Amino acid sequence: MSAHQYDHGHTVAGWVGFGIGSVGAGLVGAGVCFVSGLLIAGGLGVGVVALLVTWALHLAGWGKGPGTRPRDEWSWRVRESGAAAGHAECLGCRLAGRGRTAASSRTAEVAGGASPRGEASLGGEPEAAAVGAESGR
Repeated sequence: MSAHQYDHGHTVAGWVGFGIGSVGAGLVGAGVCFVSGLLIAGGLGVGVVALLVTWALHLAGWGKGPGTRPRDEWSWRVRESGAAAGHAECLGCRLAGRGRTAASSRTAEVAGGASPRGEASLGGEPEAAAVGAESGR
């Protein structure tokens, strides 16, 4: 049984990124204490490396997307099964070109010249294809 009752998002990507980022923060702090621009720049560089390593691990399935995972994937040692397709609301996945949702493909259709109302013919009568598309009017 898990030691916690909720999915806190403890992942390999999170722990590795935290570790590398902590080293970078320590270098920046030492640079401030010793008034060394080289240490400050090095610490900031290590921070960028932490960001990139965390992102790469997330894309490889060792991270977590927004929301709660299934209970059997709560352990930080479990690789996420659906990471290759990307997470629908994840900025990191969208930056990598993953996680395209139906809403984003719909936006591309509208930009391409399709009907903005999203009408589709079903049995000869037009129906709105996107539920709630006109809800703001």
